[in-house]
Amino acid sequence: MSMPDRIQQWRKEQRAELLARRAGVAADQRRAWNDAITLSLLHGFPMLQSSVVGFYWPFKGEFDPRFAIYRLRQAGARAALPVVLHKGTPLQFREWWPGVSTTKGVFDLPIPEGTEVLTPQALLIPPIGFDLHGYRLGYGGGYFDRTLAGMTPQPLKIGVAFELSRIATINPQPHDIPMDFIVTETGIHFVGGAGLELITDHARVRELVNGIAAERNWISADGDRELGEQTWLDTRTAQQYSSPVCYAHEFDIEDDDK
Repeated sequence: MSMPDRIQQWRKEQRAELLARRAGVAADQRRAWNDAITLSLLHGFPMLQSSVVGFYWPFKGEFDPRFAIYRLRQAGARAALPVVLHKGTPLQFREWWPGVSTTKGVFDLPIPEGTEVLTPQALLIPPIGFDLHGYRLGYGGGYFDRTLAGMTPQPLKIGVAFELSRIATINPQPHDIPMDFIVTETGIHFVGGAGLELITDHARVRELVNGIAAERNWISADGDRELGEQTWLDTRTAQQYSSPVCYAHEFDIEDDDK
């Protein structure tokens, strides 16, 4: 067996093991982890409130980003869901809001019908597994890597996962693209040259985003300000955000555990 074939087989086995591990999480534990990640996203990345944010519909016990998206949209963000147009092609992102007309796509996940095609400035990306250098192990279709490879400038890439999905390495290949940050229930991890670094100071997270913005020359949707610029930052304290559980009833979400 060739080296690429061995890696492919190894990844297949890793996916099965990690998915089983994630599926075994109790519903109340998953909700607690979801809340922790949601709050980290809201507090650590307030610049998302002025951004086009690509997200995903949760699948097979993934972190549920819809609570964070709800709050970001309240603050002015635009949200977009991925659409698989054809096998082997990059994803398209269509604007989404609660109540928008949708149809079933891959894995029967909803995709918006007839809404505007957007280019995300930031992406919330769900790995099955992630490693110590911010590389993600996906479902094997290569859609996110293919999409990211064609995006100039690169969006802010935020991997969102539970700590149980952490592994030493995914044995990255040339096509694999690392995240900028990995957010888990333990906090926000910056993907630096030395690997994952837990950042507990949200001001430091914003500084890092500002640096990425300057490096990639991001421009906001209004064409005037760079993503991550100081004027985009939210000055509210963490206590001024309500818990995600408190507003779950305000929009249509089906709990996978019900």
